[in-house]
Amino acid sequence: MQLQSFLAHFNLFTAAEIEDAVSLFSKRPVKKGSYFVHEGEKCSEVAFIEKGVFRSFYVTPSGNEMTYCFRFPGDMMAAYSAFITGKGSVEYIQALSDAELLIIPKDQIDGLLAKNPAWIHFLKIMAEQQYLELEGRVFQLQRDSAHERYQNLIEEQPEYIRQISVQHLASYLGITQRHLSRIRKAVVL
Repeated sequence: MQLQSFLAHFNLFTAAEIEDAVSLFSKRPVKKGSYFVHEGEKCSEVAFIEKGVFRSFYVTPSGNEMTYCFRFPGDMMAAYSAFITGKGSVEYIQALSDAELLIIPKDQIDGLLAKNPAWIHFLKIMAEQQYLELEGRVFQLQRDSAHERYQNLIEEQPEYIRQISVQHLASYLGITQRHLSRIRKAVVL
């Protein structure tokens, strides 16, 4: 199972601890176009993506959707700031393909934390990874050309790039769909 491998990768837990944690997750199918989180909703669960591609986006005051993040199989996913604060989400998280999630509620995570301090270390690592990803994204937008950002995405997730519409890719890259079309013609997959 992907989740077991994901947790084992951190070398923090015994096999029994991993099995106990995995038993707290429930499977949830998500249809293409459906939402894991809507703007304004509280987020009281974390998902592990077994199958499917998701995007995180917000809507500008002028009504434009701005995609700022994609999530792929093997990733953990939540509206992180809403999960931490207990306030409404500032983002939407939408399935770009049919998907399968493993879901764990916040109260179950709190129970793991109370039983085993290794889970505190795990959450620290996850928070650090989120920070590094965010910092990388900021630097990427400021430093790299749209062509370089597109090439980077292809190199990191080649098998899933075709599941993302041109509209969402262009928004993520911070360019028009027309500009993206020119870049795609220049890039050999």
